Amino acid sequence: MVNATLTEVLFSPVNMVLSILLIILILYWIVTMIGGLDFDLDIDVDVDIDADVDLDTGLEGGNMDFEDVSNVEVTKENVIGKRRKPLKGWQIFLIYFNFVGLPFMFTFTCWIFIWWLMTSITTALTFTYDNVFGFAIMLITCIPALFVNKIFTTPFKGFFTHLNKDGDVAVDYLGRKATLLSNISGEKMGNAEVVADGNSMSIYVKSLTGEPLIYGSSVLIIKHSPDQTYYLVQNYND
Repeated sequence: MVNATLTEVLFSPVNMVLSILLIILILYWIVTMIGGLDFDLDIDVDVDIDADVDLDTGLEGGNMDFEDVSNVEVTKENVIGKRRKPLKGWQIFLIYFNFVGLPFMFTFTCWIFIWWLMTSITTALTFTYDNVFGFAIMLITCIPALFVNKIFTTPFKGFFTHLNKDGDVAVDYLGRKATLLSNISGEKMGNAEVVADGNSMSIYVKSLTGEPLIYGSSVLIIKHSPDQTYYLVQNYND
């Protein structure tokens, strides 16, 4: 056991599943980068945001369309909601651990790698990679791996904010006219529809001065929020 090779540790009964999953993910990224393949995975997720919930995320509540697994990003632009009630536990989980706001497969791959690394090192140092204690370690390290992954992936939010799902520079909405899809006032945020380059997009907005702005009214997009998660708007006068 003391003289176990690296291969024996990584493909031991405890570490085998994570090692194989990581290899599959690596192969996936290689194939995607070289062949430019698109894998469509449509998942309809109902995300409802309560009017009193103020979360710094890309969610607006509604339906998520995972158009491309490698580039999919659950953000305010592709999640639209109309009902108002608290987020479900699993939705808060996805938001908090950066599975929302970043390409899903990017965050998922980073998490699996960190989980695999922590499990492999711990079981190798404690010589538990082939017994029941090793399986306990693998399950336990899943939780700290999520927190480490959150810290690791957070700096990438600024980078992906400036890119759309195809890797191009994102459209600049500042100075454009938009139509409110919900009432907003004070700290309450909502959705607005803006047309840019012939495409209609939904963005997350908040009143610049806090004044009430009603559904269907025209607003002018003034600036980004400090955290780049929504836009500040004011009433538009023709």
